[in-house]
Amino acid sequence: MEKSISTSAKSLPIVVGLDIGTTKICVTVGRRCHNGKIEILGIGKADSAGVTRGVVSNIQKTVQGIVQAVETATSQSNVDIKIANVGIAGQHIKSLQHRGILTRKELNTEIQRKDIDKLVEDMHKLLMPPGEEIIHVLPQEFTVDNEPGIKDPIGMAGVRLEANFHIISGHVSAVKNILKCVNQAGLETQELILEPLASSESVLSDEEKEAGVVLVDIGGGTTDLAIFHEGIIRHTAVIPFGGNSVTEDIREGCSVMRNQAELLKTRFGSALADENKENEIICVPGLRGREPKEISVKNLAFVIQARMEEIIEHVYYEIKSSGYEKKLIAGIVITGGGAQLKHLPQLVEYVTGLDSRVGYPNEHIAKNEVLPKNVYDELKSPMYATSIGLLIKGIQKAEEVDQKGKQMSVPIEKERALEKSKKGFGLFDKLLQTGAKFIRDDIKDEDYIN
Repeated sequence: MEKSISTSAKSLPIVVGLDIGTTKICVTVGRRCHNGKIEILGIGKADSAGVTRGVVSNIQKTVQGIVQAVETATSQSNVDIKIANVGIAGQHIKSLQHRGILTRKELNTEIQRKDIDKLVEDMHKLLMPPGEEIIHVLPQEFTVDNEPGIKDPIGMAGVRLEANFHIISGHVSAVKNILKCVNQAGLETQELILEPLASSESVLSDEEKEAGVVLVDIGGGTTDLAIFHEGIIRHTAVIPFGGNSVTEDIREGCSVMRNQAELLKTRFGSALADENKENEIICVPGLRGREPKEISVKNLAFVIQARMEEIIEHVYYEIKSSGYEKKLIAGIVITGGGAQLKHLPQLVEYVTGLDSRVGYPNEHIAKNEVLPKNVYDELKSPMYATSIGLLIKGIQKAEEVDQKGKQMSVPIEKERALEKSKKGFGLFDKLLQTGAKFIRDDIKDEDYIN
């Protein structure tokens, strides 16, 4: 089906988000409308068979899933997908705080964007433990000539510029495997984006980030956490439990098949056992003529509540470790596929003592006449918070690049690789270059003699 796109809409950058999750691989295509909301042009979804707890465990299966999701999104959007903003998660993700200092030489000019870029570039050169690499460098507060607490120093006069940075790192092998899967699927990586940061863009408001809020994204394999205060990210963590852990507990606790356990969780599951009646019974079909199995809804809820309490206690531990427990006016926002569990906000409030709500990404999505209604309605689910967040982050990045007047097509990773290649590879590289020069000179001399 051909879409009618106006001339003014064509000028807006079209961006692709790729969420490689433990349960699903999702590709979203969209752009920003003139009213500021996101217009979804197409969405593709495939089962994720090659990812375990947010980390690629089978490259071939992951590539198949990406290709399948890209084909669906391409047919819906009529956009030739070549480059994507890719989400990254997994229990290998770590975060640390670091301080950077820059003494400016140009004293007659105000602080400019290039000064902040220089500080960020210096942070990328930090010596990390073996096998780890930096994914994000996020500036927090700046200090200009011993004046602390400045959020945006551009345009200020000053000699000494200091900044606190929140640095997010991951395992080199995990990062390379994701990039390898994307490349083998025929795509380029525009940027790697930490998934809780992406989810925060789609479900949190600026007021919540200013007041102090915890984002808890309960996915299939991991639970991602991000804490914001005064509009600045303060803490990130990845907990290696998610919705699949609950399904496994139901499978073992109720002695049923895995697909039956998943259906029990999504249709009848509850995070609070006391909210269910004793006499409610579910009948599960038996295998090959065997008698059906009867399961109490209350007992099912006990199994789910035990695992969800464990996940929430991990979250609460991270909140206390961050030091912002008493500063979270907006409380906790739960999102991700696991947030659809009944009575979960009540359990979160009971364990942590903080207000909680479920975060839906629909407030950022524009009304869409092109997508089928069932697809558009499905997009409002918390399980698409990361996918839509990756799209929003990609659009923000594209708009920033447009403002700077640079081309969008060259990812940052490529620029760094290009710089490294220009520097060469030491003595051996120099010897090769010298040898090539002698050969060229020799050929020129022969031409001259002849």
